[in-house]
Amino acid sequence: QLQLAESGGGLVQAGDSLRLSCAASGVTFSRYAMGWFRQLPGKRTREYLAGIDRTGERSTYDDSVKGRFVISRDNAKKMVYLQMNSLKAEDTARYFCGAAEELYAVPLEGIYYWGAGTEVTVSS
Repeated sequence: QLQLAESGGGLVQAGDSLRLSCAASGVTFSRYAMGWFRQLPGKRTREYLAGIDRTGERSTYDDSVKGRFVISRDNAKKMVYLQMNSLKAEDTARYFCGAAEELYAVPLEGIYYWGAGTEVTVSS
């Protein structure tokens, strides 16, 4: 069992940077690939943003955030991060982290565990 808790959201201005954190509890964190997703206002589905493998050596990104967002993890601290730069108003959303068995499964939302999310609001 893995519990995930996101933090770091808030209200920022367009062009600002923000780092989201996802804290995991459970002894098996390093067994999972991790990903970040978001749910836009008024939307029912989550959209994939980024994924990282178990060791942190490989990462993948959706084209919409490639070059602006960076995913990283610290297995010793059981944390995964999303550094978001050059934020835009359209990045306003609820952001979620999720755990998958393999990195390839992250974009496919093959997620075993989800956090509750953290809100990010970007004012223009």
